[in-house]
Amino acid sequence: MDILYLLIPLSVVLVLLILVGLWWAIHSGQFDRIEGEAERILRQD
Repeated sequence: MDILYLLIPLSVVLVLLILVGLWWAIHSGQFDRIEGEAERILRQD
């Protein structure tokens, strides 16, 4: 039972870190044009 006092806050912190990372990726333009990179790979000689 004592381990829950450690695991629950750690899981909340992990979820918050994931959400902050996703927010940063969206607002920094990581997902602006996903199709462009796939097409660029196919068109390069």
